Amino acid sequence: MRLRLPEERPTEPPTGYKIAHPVLSQDGTRAGFTGVSLGGALPYAVLDEARCVYGLRHRAPHRRCDCGFHCVHDRAEAEALLCTGEHRAAVLLEVSVLGAYIRFERGFRYARQRVRTMTVGSCGCGGAAVALADADWGRPGWRALRAACTGCVRGRTSLSPAVFERLAGEGLRVRVAQAAVGYPAGLGVSELVAEAALLQARLDWFQTQLAQLEERGPQA
Repeated sequence: MRLRLPEERPTEPPTGYKIAHPVLSQDGTRAGFTGVSLGGALPYAVLDEARCVYGLRHRAPHRRCDCGFHCVHDRAEAEALLCTGEHRAAVLLEVSVLGAYIRFERGFRYARQRVRTMTVGSCGCGGAAVALADADWGRPGWRALRAACTGCVRGRTSLSPAVFERLAGEGLRVRVAQAAVGYPAGLGVSELVAEAALLQARLDWFQTQLAQLEERGPQA
């Protein structure tokens, strides 16, 4: 006798959160996403159906496979993944879980999804993002994108968040997070004085090194 898993029939699609890399098609006419782990080889659209990454013909999510879209229940848990070095350039997605799904303690594995919102972080230099620029890597037929500020976007293939939103279609909303700040909030006068002293000490050290090089004169 085979035990059957309990079935859920929600009145509205469950909401989940995940991280991904935004991508732009080679011809610049389509925008989508690619995953950060197992599903990274298969870029997907805002509204899309999962396929088995191993090329098997069963429908995702199959109980004896790990195929299908993945997401977590908690937004904070997804945001925590953006702290790791390999995921710093990823974006945060809020998705609707559609079709058949398997519920786990921390999230879902499911058949279809609709990406509702994409939240873009700050540029790698800490500046406010104004565009999504070529990230210097990609998948066949797709360029990976990352947040870029005005200074870092120069000379790179890029598009504005509004254009990405339009190319992706299906009602996607793109949000841009506030830029990172140089110092933690709430520093008092003593902490700021200490930071200033440290910067001055470094400047004095560089000036000393420069003076020594000038005294030596040009090297043969």
